[in-house]
Amino acid sequence: MKLIEDLELIHEPFEKAVITLGNFDGVHKGHLALLNTTIEKAHEIHGTSVAITFEPHPIRVLDNGSHPPLITIYEQKLELLERTGIDVLLSIPFTREFADMEPNDFIEDLLVKRLGMKAIVVGNDYSFGKKRQGNIDLLRAYGDKLGFEIIIPQWITAPDGDDRISSTRIRDMIKSGDVKTVPELLGRHYQLRGKVVSGRDRGGKLLGFPTANINLRDELSPETGVYAVTVKCRFGLFKGVANIGYSPTFDDHLFTVEVHILDFNHDIYNQDIRVNLIEKLRDEKKFSGISELSEQIRKDIEKARLILEPFA
Repeated sequence: MKLIEDLELIHEPFEKAVITLGNFDGVHKGHLALLNTTIEKAHEIHGTSVAITFEPHPIRVLDNGSHPPLITIYEQKLELLERTGIDVLLSIPFTREFADMEPNDFIEDLLVKRLGMKAIVVGNDYSFGKKRQGNIDLLRAYGDKLGFEIIIPQWITAPDGDDRISSTRIRDMIKSGDVKTVPELLGRHYQLRGKVVSGRDRGGKLLGFPTANINLRDELSPETGVYAVTVKCRFGLFKGVANIGYSPTFDDHLFTVEVHILDFNHDIYNQDIRVNLIEKLRDEKKFSGISELSEQIRKDIEKARLILEPFA
């Protein structure tokens, strides 16, 4: 995948560009349907598959910093998009000036003249340009005029059939702690990323269960509680139990993510790790003391081992 983060670096149109556009927060199954259709169409016409996204997320610019937390930080979004096999990812710096581009200029000057678009793949509610005045009807009008095809794949609906898959719905599921169901919409387990930092030095010494304390880089944190997880670090993939929240037994009111990695004896201090949330085990609870908390952690580990049996 060729990553382009500046429009000025594009000096000539792509060969028969097939384009899809979106914020792609989460790169979920609905996004993958658009991306896969784009790739297939590009293969069909011997062209170039191009995904266009925006950084930062447009709502951050247009709503003066008021925005929901992202499912995927920019770094992870790039990784996930690269895995799709798209030829080119154009990440456009989103500014108020860009947001004010007239819809017809967006189509004619950017998509067709600069990028060489021969087909565009979008959802049936796609809107664009200044005040989101551009829509599918305008695309069709310009498609007839300028000779490009508009492709609108069917919505990918959730397994329960209630609604289409969306970043908003996935975000709400994660925030409510329903991480077990998330893969049905996201296509993978929700992942937290962060660097292992110094904790409060009580996991191993006080409780008998050493933990990796993570300084999160992600914006979206699930509901507080205890989770069965898998942990990816430079030593491989391991099983674990994560406590996400405020450790009410200790009354220090500090939000932390602490992961006890099962059957693990390596030094990962100051290293980046990735924590995949498999299933919520229980809510946070204030225990009477260290002994009762330690016993509950043992039970959490036993339950997590059963849940994580399918994971190597």
